[in-house]
Amino acid sequence: MPLIIPVRGFTPKVGLGCFIAENATLIGDVTLGDECSIWFNTVLRGDVNTITIGNRVNIQDGSVLHTLYEKSTIEIGNDVSIGHNVTLHGCKIRDYALVGMGAVVMDDAVVGEGAIVAAGSVVLSRTVIGPGELWGGAPAKFIKNVDPEQSKTLNQRIAHNYLMYSKWYTDPE
Repeated sequence: MPLIIPVRGFTPKVGLGCFIAENATLIGDVTLGDECSIWFNTVLRGDVNTITIGNRVNIQDGSVLHTLYEKSTIEIGNDVSIGHNVTLHGCKIRDYALVGMGAVVMDDAVVGEGAIVAAGSVVLSRTVIGPGELWGGAPAKFIKNVDPEQSKTLNQRIAHNYLMYSKWYTDPE
């Protein structure tokens, strides 16, 4: 059973059809949309500020989401994929975006709609990644524009695959 901890009068809210791995942790002011999947050893720590997640978002194994007290929040749109061991801290991730494995996205950064943050990248505070852009490196820099339809198709496919994977854990055979 996942660890769900109320803090400061906030209890995490989970939408319909979500999968939360049994060793995932949701704390405080966290809201999940519908059909999200929160994978093994992931921590969504809404103890000091708000974490709001849209529909069909997958946050993969070992990721950590946190914010700054009274300063930054996390907002994640719909059909977003957050790779394994990602750290998100007080940032905004727009619809259809993908954050690659091991990436770090810092406070007040924005990852635009359909954008891709390459694996292992470090997106510094207040960086704005435009819609459909690919960024990579440490610190992350613009690499190229990605075709918007290609990006949306890729990112939706990954999000829907993770929805399928989550059903393997929740639906009787």
